[in-house]
Amino acid sequence: MSPVLATYGPVTCLSVTGVGAPGGDEHTGAIRALYTVASAMGGPPAPLEGLWWVEEDGPPLEVPRERWRWHIVLPLAQPPAPGAVERAREAVRPSGAAVDRVRVTSFTEGECVEVLHEGPFSEEHRSLALMEAFMAERALVPNGPHHEVYLTPLDDPSPRTVLRQPVRPAGDPPA
Repeated sequence: MSPVLATYGPVTCLSVTGVGAPGGDEHTGAIRALYTVASAMGGPPAPLEGLWWVEEDGPPLEVPRERWRWHIVLPLAQPPAPGAVERAREAVRPSGAAVDRVRVTSFTEGECVEVLHEGPFSEEHRSLALMEAFMAERALVPNGPHHEVYLTPLDDPSPRTVLRQPVRPAGDPPA
């Protein structure tokens, strides 16, 4: 598929922030905590999403994966009622999941370049290269963390992932 421009307004979500390789203990524990709290809140969760970044100079894919930073999120249809997350955490505390790490957050990405990546995560670099070329043609630069929307389970043998990058014109200051 070809990259496209899209605009995204505010989203409220359950979120866990961490550092580490995708699929590592820290990452899988965060996912478990999110799903545990979301299930206790009673609503079917939206697809899992991840916002990824590194705090080092140079190409992000060259940074060792154990130093990748992330927010793993489950978007909510609406902001939760006051106390709902706290009650859900208490109800599932015996599960052993790290439920105290789950927070409610909101963010707005604005204008983004996105593409549907079909295939293994190890091949995402090809779709990312298409996105980078698309951005260069339009004089756009990244304006926030790389964003992935997992349309299939993470262990699906043929994963489908929306790759999204918030952008701004090259001459504008970062948001």
